[in-house]
Amino acid sequence: LRPNSVVEQLLYDPATNRLRGVRVIDAETMEAIEFEANLVFLCASTMESARLLLHSTSSSFPDGLANSSGQVGRNLMDHCMGGGAGGSVDGFLDRTTSGHRPNGIYIPRFKNATEKSSKFLRGYAYQGGAGRSGWGRGSSTPGFGAEFKQSLFEEGPWGISFYGFGECLPQESNYMTLDPTVKDKWGIPAVHVNMTWGPNERALLEDMQVSAAEMLEVAGVKDIRTFNEQAPPGRTIHEMGTARMGKDPKTSVLNKWNQAWDVPNLFITDGACMASTACQNPSITYMALTARAVDHAVDLLNRHEL
Repeated sequence: LRPNSVVEQLLYDPATNRLRGVRVIDAETMEAIEFEANLVFLCASTMESARLLLHSTSSSFPDGLANSSGQVGRNLMDHCMGGGAGGSVDGFLDRTTSGHRPNGIYIPRFKNATEKSSKFLRGYAYQGGAGRSGWGRGSSTPGFGAEFKQSLFEEGPWGISFYGFGECLPQESNYMTLDPTVKDKWGIPAVHVNMTWGPNERALLEDMQVSAAEMLEVAGVKDIRTFNEQAPPGRTIHEMGTARMGKDPKTSVLNKWNQAWDVPNLFITDGACMASTACQNPSITYMALTARAVDHAVDLLNRHEL
């Protein structure tokens, strides 16, 4: 472990078809330092891992390390979020909340689970919660003066809302590249992103509103209002897919063990490896994939195959 170390490049040895280590820039002194290793796990985050691969060019990999498939940086995904509904709940005015609750409510994906939807592929889940409104309701409540201000110190009525998170389909047209001119403080090219929601993601966001309103109405919620925040890609900060796993080295960067097809001692186990996004928070999946890949790498080392 070394602090203040910005990885600048992965070092490839064409004689062995292996990585020999990494080059870092000391963030304080700007000194370039190389570290050698027999095995490299690249887990810099979805876009940073792809940026390092694209920046680590050589005569063997002129388009980026481990990029014979041309898929590094492609298929960028992020959960589409922000469709849903909310409303008010009558009664329970003798109840309140106290302390810090650890989480809200969660409704797992239910569309395209048992019956196929004609509107879209895959599906979405809801996060949500309920609570009593506070003084912030004054921004949308009629009134003025001292009496009105004093009333805002009292808790208002109960409200409940469902907020959707949907799956993003992989598309080669959603991609990132290295900026040809802009570089960061350490001389590494900045990332240029080309990404937009497709028809499937937009259909998910629309349906999130409809289903949320239907469920709330059945539950007896009043004054239901739907919303679609039109959150752009990147807003959910669940980026995935820029060095995806697959069965074919022609169409993927990694094999089923998160091992690079082109460079056997390189493993990538962050969000870059994902071939699809599902609709739930992905971090625990990365942890499971990492444990699995490490176990496989140790097995290969013990058998002298790596």
